[in-house]
This record gives sequence, C-alpha cells and structure tokens, in this order.
Amino acid sequence: MPMLTDRRPILLANAHLIDPSSDLDGVGDVLIADGVIRDARRGIGAAGVPEGTDIINCVGKVVAPGLVDMRAFVGEPGASHRETFASASRAAAAGGITTIICQPDTSPTIDNSATVDFVLRRARDTAIVNIHPMAALTKGLEGHEMTEIGLLKAAGAVAFTDADKSITNAQIMRRALTYARDFDALIVHYTEDPDLVGEGVMNEGERASRLGLMGIPNAAEAIMLERDMRLVALTGGRYHAASLTCIESIEILKRARDAGLRVSASASINHLTLNENDIGPYRSYLKLSPPLRTEENRRALVEAVASGLIDVIMSDHNPQDVETKRLPFAEAAPGAIGLETMLSAGLRLIHNGELTFTQLIRAMSTRPAELLGLPGGTLRAGAVADIIVIDADVPWVLDPADLKSQCKNTPFDEARFTGRVARTIVGGRTVYEHV
Repeated sequence: MPMLTDRRPILLANAHLIDPSSDLDGVGDVLIADGVIRDARRGIGAAGVPEGTDIINCVGKVVAPGLVDMRAFVGEPGASHRETFASASRAAAAGGITTIICQPDTSPTIDNSATVDFVLRRARDTAIVNIHPMAALTKGLEGHEMTEIGLLKAAGAVAFTDADKSITNAQIMRRALTYARDFDALIVHYTEDPDLVGEGVMNEGERASRLGLMGIPNAAEAIMLERDMRLVALTGGRYHAASLTCIESIEILKRARDAGLRVSASASINHLTLNENDIGPYRSYLKLSPPLRTEENRRALVEAVASGLIDVIMSDHNPQDVETKRLPFAEAAPGAIGLETMLSAGLRLIHNGELTFTQLIRAMSTRPAELLGLPGGTLRAGAVADIIVIDADVPWVLDPADLKSQCKNTPFDEARFTGRVARTIVGGRTVYEHV
C-alpha cells in the first residue's frame, strides 16, 4: 500500500467552495477530521479549530467533492500489463478522481461473487482511491444468459453492464431489466447495434469519406437506445446509457425522461471536448468506441450536460499499449486513457463558457455518486472526506511521459490545458499533492 499522509484534522481555508448537493458556490472553509467532513461554510477558521489541525490556505483555488468516474477499464484481473489498481489509482488521484468504477471485461470476467470479492480486496490492498466494480449483465459478456444480479449486488457490484458489448437479444434485455428492478439494481448498457457498425472505424460522413475510412452512422446508437427505452417502459427497470454521442440519442433520452421513465445517461469527456476533425491525419490515439462525432453533435452533448439531461461525464479510460495503437487507423484498437486528464479537459468547457463549475462537478461527482448509491459527491457535514482542491487557472502542457497510467495512449498528447488538481484527499488523507 502506498504511503499516505497522516489523518490529522485538516482545514481547507479561504477556498471557493463548489458543492452541487447543497447549492454551495462561494468563499468558505472545509474542516476535515477522522476521515469525515465536519463542516463546510464561511468563517470556520476564524471561530477556531482543533489543536494540531493542518491549515491549508486555498485562496484563489476551488474546493469540491472528489470526482466519481463511472466508466474506466482496469486490467486486473488478467491484463495487468495494461493497467493495475495501483497504477490506475495513482493516475486517478493525480486527476482528482477519488472513486473509480471499473468495468467487468477482465479475464476472468467479473460475473460471479468470487471475482467481485477479488476486485474489492485487491483494490483495498493496493489502491489509494476508492474502487468499485460493475459486474457483467450476462455470463462471460456473451449476451445469452443473465448473471446472478441479486448475489452480485450483495457481493458489492454497484451496477451491471456488458462493458462495450450491446445485448442484441431484446428478450434477454427485457428479462435483465425486469429481474434487476426487483433488486433496484442499475443496468448500464452500451448502445450500439453491432450489425450497423459493421467494419466502421470512425463517424460516418464527409470526413470518413475523405480519409477513405468506413463509417459508423449515428443510427447504430440511436436504434439501440430507442429499443431500450421501449423495454424500460415495459419493465419499469432502472437504466443508464453508458456513452451517448449524438443528437438523435439526446432526443430519444429526452422523450423517455419526459415520459417519467427511470433513465439516465453518460457522455465521455472525449466526446464533449473533441470532434472527428481532431483525428487529423489518421491519429490512432483518437480512434474511440463509440467514435468521435461532428462538432454539431459535440455542442449538443455539452448542452445536454448543462441542462442535466445527460447526467454524468466519465473518462472512458481504456489503456492500450503501443503495439495495439501504433497501427494503421482502421487496424488500431479503439480506446484512450483518461483518468488524469478528465478534469483538466472538463475545465476547458468552463473556460470557454459552455458549462459552469457547478454543472461540471454535478456531472463528474454528485450525480454519479447518487446514481450508484455511493458515499461522496458532496461537501455536507458528516459525509466521507473525499475532496479535491483545484487550481483552475494554472497553465500546463501535457507530456505523456509524465502520466501515471501504465499506457500512454492519450488523445491529449502535448495539449495545452488551463487548470489542474492541486490536492486530492480520500477518506481524510491526502493521497496526491501537485508540487
């Protein structure tokens, strides 16, 4: 277990506090003791704090709840050459993420209680942030036979997903939604019709034609989401769309929400800050699944986050090594790392006026914690002290060699950012400090 600083009381003084859960947006202090937030308001420091308190002056900085990343691939078990819980947690801490939700597409698949237990114990022993697994929705992620949702939830699975595979059999999906409803379990589904995707490798349209690459139409996503909304209406289950990318999907989601269905959705930070033009001359680090869409779609996604229609911004962290990425674009593996850059990329949306700080923190922290029923996502008194200090105005340039992930497949290679995490606190302990 990496060395952590002691758990003396901490006072984060003179900060700009952002907490969507309590409509907090203004100057104040946060007092932390015994791993818990004791208070968050103006004037705590002036009233006196316990003896031995570590007082940190946060003037000019933002203090917010730690981020909860709802979709990240970690290679344990079975692919620790791509990422381990230890390396992922160091990258997360450096990016302000205090809770990682890992995906079940490991080897073996997280589709039984023993594997859930292994993940929880291994993460507890080696990680410096909180890690919770999603379990597989079908055995072996094969889309044929449901997993034991009740047992897996009792073992510690926070939601159920077949990772980046869609369940094409509507009867299986209907059964899963019905069964999960009885346990109030959240189904997280990747909405993409594999037959419509076919050999596609990027967004279908003029750009793909110019590059001579096979395209993936928006309809591949929208058709699957439309089917799922009808199944949710049929079953009354809780449903979360794993990664929406296009205007058609936003319209379908809005109709479902207006009809009172229990549906929510995520968008990845990549689809909110990049578009298909960023692929440039076949940059395979920008080959993603689902693919980057047009600028029009990107703007619509950001507006949906701002309105709360899209609930969650996630990293979609997917480490791939050089052998699978330094290939011709059509042959390269899809995926990008994102734990360390999710917040800094999100700050771009604040600096250019597309989102407010409260909207960003709600989507990256408060809302995912609520949907998954996890502690965190708040600065309320009595809550677990998972907190970040953000220096929102410091300029820096990303050097992939400095990243803490084992793989370096970042879409933000040599990108210029404004703003980064200055300190990450998990359970009252400082696990990362930018020096």
